[in-house]
Amino acid sequence: MPVVCKIENAPKVPFKLDGRIMFSSPKLEVVHLNLKPGERMDPHIQPFDVIFFVLQGSGILKAGNEDITVSENTCIWLEAGTERAWGNPGETEVKILVIKDLV
Repeated sequence: MPVVCKIENAPKVPFKLDGRIMFSSPKLEVVHLNLKPGERMDPHIQPFDVIFFVLQGSGILKAGNEDITVSENTCIWLEAGTERAWGNPGETEVKILVIKDLV
């Protein structure tokens, strides 16, 4: 049976940014992240691989010691243990699909 989740009904992530948990299981989590202009995420390290897909806009992904400008319709993969953070220096929202490989 399919599992359907609409963004307006999805649970919020437990931190200050506008993130919605679209799907969660022991193996996989999918989060829709919306960064408003000027917003940024604190650098952090996670024990799982992650894939980011930028749905709308352009943001800066800090991956380890690199700052990477990532634009709309771009996918990027980061290995577990890599320090990461997103920032939106622009004037429009940045929407990112975050896929966490929890296995």
